[in-house]
Amino acid sequence: MAQEAATAGIENTDIAAHAGGGIASADLVWDQLRIEAADLANRERLLRPLLREQIITAPVGADMLAGVLAARLSVAGMGSADLLDLFRDVLTHNPEIITGTEVDLVAVRTRDPACTTYLHAFLNLKGFHALQTHRIAHALWVEGRVEMASWLSNLASLVFGPDIHPAASLGSGIMLDHGSGIVIGETAVIEDEVSILQNVTLGGTGKETGDRHPKIRRGVMIGAGAKILGNIEIGAFSKVAAGSVVVKPVPAHCTVAGVPATVVRIHRADEIPAETMDQNI
Repeated sequence: MAQEAATAGIENTDIAAHAGGGIASADLVWDQLRIEAADLANRERLLRPLLREQIITAPVGADMLAGVLAARLSVAGMGSADLLDLFRDVLTHNPEIITGTEVDLVAVRTRDPACTTYLHAFLNLKGFHALQTHRIAHALWVEGRVEMASWLSNLASLVFGPDIHPAASLGSGIMLDHGSGIVIGETAVIEDEVSILQNVTLGGTGKETGDRHPKIRRGVMIGAGAKILGNIEIGAFSKVAAGSVVVKPVPAHCTVAGVPATVVRIHRADEIPAETMDQNI
């Protein structure tokens, strides 16, 4: 594998030694991406220039992320060079975004059976792209650049599918599986280690203002098509079954299902629905 990496332009082939043992540190996530990109570049000639520019020769993870997102989002008015400058600036001043990206990559790679490499998630999964774009938009929102944040959030929704308000607070280790149709409202909070499938809504219940959206605690899995409405809490390590409509708080360590949703099962204390991704009730 080290030889393949070298032929694609990676000079430091020592990182290849880590490829067989999994990801042991944050730096190795980005090293592994370079190895996988080099391998793909050797196999797919047409992708080679893109892979070299966006991943293989990028100095650090922030440059990789900025390059990939700028290339994806440069379809609406603003050129990729301008987006690249914007993303690099935000990532430079908010290094915690890259930390979140690293944990998100590991989450997708370990939870999604269709994702066989980190590179596949990094290049091709629109839920992952939407989530990382949200991290940048949220940083802009916090800095007071509300219109820029809203423009970027809207562009990400047009390109990737998920509609995430830039003010929403999202943790790390999150997987937006498929991404299509996901809506996350302004005052929503999603803690670490959460999995959300397609067509999920974290919305309000009307025209009320203020804190009006759901709070999703650690380790939760939300099944496809579920609707969670209002300023309610989904307790840690619980599961919302596909197609459910949740309008009341959900205790920790349980499964809710139905319209309206009710508790149908109590979990073991060590069960983490976001990781097991078990869709059964």
